[in-house]
Amino acid sequence: MFVLAIETSCDETSAAVLRASEPGRAAAPEILSNIVLSQDEVHAPYGGVVPELASRQHIKTIAPTVGEAMARAGVGLDAIDLYAVTQGPGLIGSLLVGLSFAKGLAYFHKKPLIGIDHLHAHLEACFLENPAIAYPVLGLLVSGGHTALYLMEEPLSYKLLGKTRDDAAGEALDKIAKFLGLGYPGGPVIEKLGKGGDAKAFPFAVPRTKDRSLDFSFSGLKTGALKLIRENGIMAENPRLADFLASFEEIVARTLVDHMQAAADQVQPKSLILCGGVARNTRLRTRFQEFARRAGLDAYVPAPKLCTDNAAMVGAIAIKRFARTPGFTTDLDLDAFAR
Repeated sequence: MFVLAIETSCDETSAAVLRASEPGRAAAPEILSNIVLSQDEVHAPYGGVVPELASRQHIKTIAPTVGEAMARAGVGLDAIDLYAVTQGPGLIGSLLVGLSFAKGLAYFHKKPLIGIDHLHAHLEACFLENPAIAYPVLGLLVSGGHTALYLMEEPLSYKLLGKTRDDAAGEALDKIAKFLGLGYPGGPVIEKLGKGGDAKAFPFAVPRTKDRSLDFSFSGLKTGALKLIRENGIMAENPRLADFLASFEEIVARTLVDHMQAAADQVQPKSLILCGGVARNTRLRTRFQEFARRAGLDAYVPAPKLCTDNAAMVGAIAIKRFARTPGFTTDLDLDAFAR
């Protein structure tokens, strides 16, 4: 079975073609192509994603991106058995571009279409490379727009344990980089410029919610960072810039992993997953692996190309849902959801 998947939840236009494994085999589907077209250059002058520009760019690039995915996979649209598309959450204008395109293809070729939750797809990215991950799984999803903890007790089961109440971790990194005029996206810039800096040079405390829940809050941490920037005159040319960036990056990573440790104490998972765009960060990956070793748990992080928003993870979860419900068909009145 061939699957064409489309992802346009934010500022990456992505299309992928996957071939499902044979029924009864506990193997991940084969990724025949996975095209991801970034919009970083479009949004860099503004220091963040501009929703209107993102949706317009998707309109320009969706057809060529799907065409390139089909060409690299070496199959035509007549061979596609199932369509999958990100339904939400995300920027509503961006979502509607991918959703409308997928609906058109499914309607014309009279094939089933499955709408996929973007956050669940990120969790599924790990299983593309490691299909035998043992359940229950505790997943930490960290991106520019989302920070959340999930418990997966079985395949296609996603229980939300905690989420950000304000800024996402990636958003906090982007905003500090923007304030310092370092460029966009902020996470990779901070990692590069903070490399070799003293991560203990600037005092930060791990932020906690008053009710001691598993929810995250990065707004206060961001405000504290801006205060330190002003008090110490931190700017692009300051010799203490690397120390400041390393300290801020370290506290973000510690906050994320501390919350995961608290969740693990509660739910007693067999495996840990770190996913989402910020999961490419070296410091976060290191702290995550250190915690996993201390806890004696198997830990998994997708390859960097599968951490970012991509259509392969959308196709992977669609294949599992389709296999669970043979003869599945989707009504073409599928709606996008921003939250």
